[in-house]
Amino acid sequence: MDVIRDVLDNQLVDRNQRKMGKVDGIVIEYEDGKPPRLAYIEVGLVTLARRLHPRLSAWLAAVESNWGAKHSEPFRIPWSKVQDVGIDVQVDVDAEATTALAWEKWVREQIISRIPGA
Repeated sequence: MDVIRDVLDNQLVDRNQRKMGKVDGIVIEYEDGKPPRLAYIEVGLVTLARRLHPRLSAWLAAVESNWGAKHSEPFRIPWSKVQDVGIDVQVDVDAEATTALAWEKWVREQIISRIPGA
């Protein structure tokens, strides 16, 4: 499997078939004398920004924390929870029980709910 091509930027789907964002990052662990292994996939705007530029991710994390976002850290899903990699990356987690949707929930509570008629 080509991890970058097959996993990165693909849609994440939880065990209930709920979309929970895209795979924004891949974490690989290195140990002396052993081959590298896939440890986690990361979801979060800060991870996506880090791919563009480290300063952008630091600025974005500061903005998120100043605006009241409760979870500016990326959410990590252990590679052992990945069930299938295809068009979507299916994982054995419940999206509602994670912080993967924290930004979406914050926008819904702080912006969308204040629009008249929303």
